[in-house]
Amino acid sequence: MEYKRIEPATLKIDVEKLAPIYTPELDSLVEIFKKNDFEIRVAGGAVRDLLMGINPHDLDFATTATPEQMKEMFERENVRMINTKGEKHGTITPRINDKENFEVTTLRIDVTTDGRHAEVQFTTDWQLDANRRDLTINSLFMDLDGTVFDYFNGVQHIKERRVIFVGDAATRIQEDYLRILRYFRFYGRISEEANSHDAETLNAIRNNVSGLSRISGERIWTELRKILEGNYAGELINVMIEIGIPEFIGLPKTPNTERFSTVWKNLKGQKYNAITLLAGLISTEEEALLLHKRLKLSAYERDLLLFITLHHERKWAMKPLK
Repeated sequence: MEYKRIEPATLKIDVEKLAPIYTPELDSLVEIFKKNDFEIRVAGGAVRDLLMGINPHDLDFATTATPEQMKEMFERENVRMINTKGEKHGTITPRINDKENFEVTTLRIDVTTDGRHAEVQFTTDWQLDANRRDLTINSLFMDLDGTVFDYFNGVQHIKERRVIFVGDAATRIQEDYLRILRYFRFYGRISEEANSHDAETLNAIRNNVSGLSRISGERIWTELRKILEGNYAGELINVMIEIGIPEFIGLPKTPNTERFSTVWKNLKGQKYNAITLLAGLISTEEEALLLHKRLKLSAYERDLLLFITLHHERKWAMKPLK
């Protein structure tokens, strides 16, 4: 594979800011890798969160060790491994001191992709692994001394609160069309403005929206729910409607935007269930059932969607419910 060699930009996060992630188990994990001459770094979202002053919920790790090398290493160290399902994609999960689990994934490149799944090849090249990630803000690595390695200007984009695909947006999207929805989810988490999208990014999404029809309903609903419950949900859904996403994720080709605007106006600033806002786009019971069929909603979510759809008009009562 030909690619331009990039010297990563580096910066160092204050050790005090890293205190929440340090545990005796993490120290033990890192020591095992050092002892066996393999590199290990925190990868992706946890680095992004630390740079934003947020304590990360999960730590994902990347390493130069292959899955086989990790298994041999952990067996020598009498470390129990759990959840072997991720092994073919390079992920091994050791349980340190029988107390804390860590997901450690071998650096990899996507050899072939079909817009949903990828055949991977392992590598020891940190830049190649960064290059296969979706967004610049998620392509960062961090040594356990706090040194951040940034190949694609992700640190600057975090400062600017910009959501940008790594390299060519269309290429990244075609590797996994779910990245279209991930873009909007992270926009809601990162951006400080409701409508400051990069025009080229939106154009790449617009040209590839039909690829979402190949993605499972469960994966779509996982992302869509977070968009609906996140910042700028109403504004983001309107952009998604404008670029033609609805019909490929189970919504009507022409959603009920008037009702949706009213629902968003009433919900804005409040805590609510994603289904409540989603139902604003639906006009009929048939549309609700088609959406359920596509997204594989839970029984509770399905029933809530149907109830709101069938009873969306204001009801007159002496003591009305809120």
